Amino acid sequence: MQEKSDSVKNPLETLEEKLNQSHLDPINHQIIEGSGVNLWIKRDDQIHPIISGNKWRKLKYILKHALETGHDHLISMGGPWSNHLHALAWVGKELGLETTGIIRGEIPDKKSSTLKDIEKWGMQLEHVNRLEFRQLRAYREPDSPPARRYQGYWIPEGGATQLALKGVSELVDEIHISFDVIVLACGTGTTLAGIASALPTNKHVVGFSALKGAGFLYKEVNRVLESELKNWSINLDYHFGGFAKADQKLFSFMKDFEEQTGILLDPVYTGKMMYGLFDLIRQGHFQPGTKIMAIHTGGLQGSSGFMN
Repeated sequence: MQEKSDSVKNPLETLEEKLNQSHLDPINHQIIEGSGVNLWIKRDDQIHPIISGNKWRKLKYILKHALETGHDHLISMGGPWSNHLHALAWVGKELGLETTGIIRGEIPDKKSSTLKDIEKWGMQLEHVNRLEFRQLRAYREPDSPPARRYQGYWIPEGGATQLALKGVSELVDEIHISFDVIVLACGTGTTLAGIASALPTNKHVVGFSALKGAGFLYKEVNRVLESELKNWSINLDYHFGGFAKADQKLFSFMKDFEEQTGILLDPVYTGKMMYGLFDLIRQGHFQPGTKIMAIHTGGLQGSSGFMN
């Protein structure tokens, strides 16, 4: 029997074959060298220029389920700088799917580069006020009221579903060196939950929140996990004033980090995470000999908003 040709492959499989493997890099930096701590970074930002990092991992099984259930229209929500919607719009275009994005806030006088991109890729946008946006967060299932309204498949903010956890959890199996702690940037908490669900009980994952006043994330992570694991925590101290806010101290750190390591960070998520991690290392928060695995969750397109 002849094998099926590529022309009859699932379009998602064809897309996945084009993605790169995420690799591990040791971090050589003067602060690390004097700390006794061992630090590596998992380069999920290298998976793809647009659907890199946790965005691909969270969408992978959601997209698979949507296609298997016969849907050709994906609906989700996010802010004007949403990496999630950015990835969803691009992958929708690649897979020939209709996409709709519900955007927090009124139509801005000057559209973000993210909104420009997702419109270019064919995503239809609807702007809602903050109250309506918060109300949409209550809907979690693919056939929730927003799905029926737009006649499609509903994906909650940030892709926060059990299917997303399944994709994120695969990251842990790709780490083939010994480690004690995983650290990552934290927005909705979904990536943190996915990693926590796959970690052995003697390992720990720390999320660095990009949001101000993000104590609610503890409840959100427990909700997504559907259990109360004790192998995770969230640091709330390095938000730099709130989501998508930054200052010169952060930019100076990112510039120095790039010069010493050759790795780009973004000021919305990964820059804050790495700044916080280095600050804790400086303070002696981690015992000498601790092996830390930082996850580069991508999102570098978020830097463009600080360059305009």
